[in-house]
Amino acid sequence: MVPAPSITDPSGLDAQLRSTGYAVLSPQGVCQLAGCELAALRALEPLWHELPPDTYLKDGGRYRRRRHSCFIADGAQLADAPQRPHWQPVEYNALHGGMERWFEPMQSQATAAPAWRQLMLALARVSSALKGPQPWFVEAHQFRIDTTDGIGRPTPEGAHRDGVDLVAVFLVGREGIKGGETRVFEADGPAGQRFTLTEPWSLLLLDDERVIHESTPIQPLAEAGHRDTLVVTCRAKGFQGA
Repeated sequence: MVPAPSITDPSGLDAQLRSTGYAVLSPQGVCQLAGCELAALRALEPLWHELPPDTYLKDGGRYRRRRHSCFIADGAQLADAPQRPHWQPVEYNALHGGMERWFEPMQSQATAAPAWRQLMLALARVSSALKGPQPWFVEAHQFRIDTTDGIGRPTPEGAHRDGVDLVAVFLVGREGIKGGETRVFEADGPAGQRFTLTEPWSLLLLDDERVIHESTPIQPLAEAGHRDTLVVTCRAKGFQGA
């Protein structure tokens, strides 16, 4: 049986990230970190039912839907950035790296919500505590992985880094599935952890320089199922681009 994750209290988050390169917060810890109510985050969940298909999957799959938007966090200010393609080098994403992928932007019902702004600025503060105060270039991805093909792959590229400074993976929900186990490994060593996120708005934070990560495929428990996540990355000195 896959264990539940070890939960970090927000008061010990910075020390945990410096020590191990990753940390998991409970939904209540996320709200404490961001200064928002859990009900405000859960009110965003219906927007995951409105994601367009990801047409870039090189494995020919139909199991992924997503939206993508960018922001710049500077101190207490969060600015919307112009829509841009998502791009990663092949060194970090051997399957989909080296190509510009244009996705539909996130809906304003999410990005204009006060809880959204609080959440993004909280992640920028975590990044500054880890790497030093500076502006942060933030990319946010809404994902739904479903079992349309009988199996859904949250990370078809396998265990990877994202080429950023901080990665935040929120579990938004999972319904009618098994699998979707999270695995975190040292980038330059043998140590690793495996666990399954199950609570809506629980959060995995990763120091992308120090660890690699992946999620195992999902399978339906009945006729169909899905796993919804929000992945947010913070990068210093600009967005990734070709």
